[in-house]
Amino acid sequence: MTQIDAMDRKILETLQREAGLSNQDLAERIGSSAASCWRRVKALEEAGVLGPEIRLVDPARLGRGLDIFCQIRLNAQTRKMRAAFEAFIDRQEAVIECYSISGDWDYLLHIVAQDVADYERVLMHGILDHEAIASSSSIFVLRRVKHTTAIPV
Repeated sequence: MTQIDAMDRKILETLQREAGLSNQDLAERIGSSAASCWRRVKALEEAGVLGPEIRLVDPARLGRGLDIFCQIRLNAQTRKMRAAFEAFIDRQEAVIECYSISGDWDYLLHIVAQDVADYERVLMHGILDHEAIASSSSIFVLRRVKHTTAIPV
């Protein structure tokens, strides 16, 4: 774990809300000089605490307003089978998150689709075609109650 102080916390909290701030604007918001702020941001990047800047897209505005969580059980737990499945999932555009999980299921996929028919195509003619999959279970999201990408610091 990387050691961070109160100033680093301010930087992280601010950049998680507004990644596109200029260094000068960020420094003003956190009460620091621009040079000191820049050094701290670079140190956080080098430590791997800060990743690349991104812009979040509203999936519903792009016609992908249906969120589905799909649980996957593999045929076997070999390293080769897991690696092949994970490489396959990485190429699936509709899968926006994939987690290896504990419990009765092996993986949890977060999938965005246009509608149920689109999801059926993604699942039945894509994901379930992979030889590693033994079974799946789908959970359809009715409404997002909370969604954030900000990590508590």
